[in-house]
This record gives sequence, structure tokens and C-alpha cells, in this order.
Amino acid sequence: MTIEDIINANFIENSTLFSPLDMIVGLLLALLIGTFIFLIYKKTYKGVMYSSGFAVSLIGLTLITTFVILAVTSNVVLSLSMLGALSIVRFRTAIKEPLDIVFLFWAIVSGIVIGAGIIPLAIFGSLFIGIVLLVFVNKKPVSTPYILIINCNDDYAEAQAIKIVSESTKRYDVKAKTASSGNGIELTLEVRFDEAAVSFINEISAIDGVTNVAMVSYNGDYMT
Repeated sequence: MTIEDIINANFIENSTLFSPLDMIVGLLLALLIGTFIFLIYKKTYKGVMYSSGFAVSLIGLTLITTFVILAVTSNVVLSLSMLGALSIVRFRTAIKEPLDIVFLFWAIVSGIVIGAGIIPLAIFGSLFIGIVLLVFVNKKPVSTPYILIINCNDDYAEAQAIKIVSESTKRYDVKAKTASSGNGIELTLEVRFDEAAVSFINEISAIDGVTNVAMVSYNGDYMT
């Protein structure tokens, strides 16, 4: 037997490893796990604007990856040609939320594991990741950060406002201060306190010389 016969025999043998049952089980399991990833993403999303298209794409990504891996593992020739085709693919979509990267990799890796036939790992791994994300992403912070903007006419009003802030919050940091002859003083502070303590804003607005007080929630990436 020549080397060419051995290679051809291996190609034929690898091509017959695939069966319709593998395809049905793999794609159905990919659909279930993809839907599970979709539900976890929807449950844990904390961004500015929820994208239903991205969420549904997690299901499609799991199915497509499983489809590709099933094809690759069933035929050596196809795997080489597919590797060359995938090497020219470039993704240009910007990822706005850091956590979205986790879900993208989760969907891709789940498809790879299912396509490779390691079903227990795919099921247990997805359940474990889902529980971890639910616990940590939905964990309520000890104190809520806010951005507080105070407009004052003079230094006295500023001092009184800072005094009330220091007495009513767990922590505060002056992020910016702008002073002008025509518009007075504008203070921008990051404050942290319990939800029940927001009434101190009324005390600040009642100070003689304070013209405006505004507060917005803040998580480091966006304001709402």
C-alpha cells in the first residue's frame, strides 16, 4: 500500500464518521444552549440600550459554530478548505459593552464543544457560566454612585453645599470646578450614598445662593 492509498483511506474513513443523528442532536443541543445564553444575556444586560439583534445573534452564532465544527470534524479536506475561507473573514462591528465579549466567546466556545461531541462539558459549562453571571452581574452594589452638579453664586453657598454633601453621603469626590464672573461657580462631584438619602438635594437647593442642583446615576461608562 502506497502513501497515497493510506491518505485516501484516511479521508474516506474520516468522511464516514459523520451521521444524520450527530447533526440532529448537535444542532438541537446548540439551539437549547444558544437560547439559554440568550436568556442569560437578556437577564443580566446593564447597558444603555438593549439590542435584540445582538441577543438573537448569540443563538445564531452557537448554531453556526456547531454547524462548522461538525463539518470540519467529518472531513479532513473540508476542514482545510474551510480554514482557508475563515482566515479572510473580518468582523467590523464595534463592541459597546465589555460584557458582550463574554457572551460572544461563550456562544462560540459552546458551538465548538458541541460540534466536537463533548456534550456533558457543553451542558455543565453553560449552566455554570450562566449561574456565575447571574450572581455577579445582578449583585447590588454596596453604595450607588451618582454625579452631582451644583451651581452657586458665591463661595459661601459653595461651602454650605459641600458641608451638606459631606454630612449626607458615604463618600464624595470633587471631579470638576468651574468659576466665572457671570455664571458663578459650578461644582461636579461624584457621591455615593444609600437610595434613601436622596432628600439632601432639597436641602442644598434651599441654600441662599444655590441656583441649580442636578443629580444623575453613574456607573463609570454612561449617565442616565
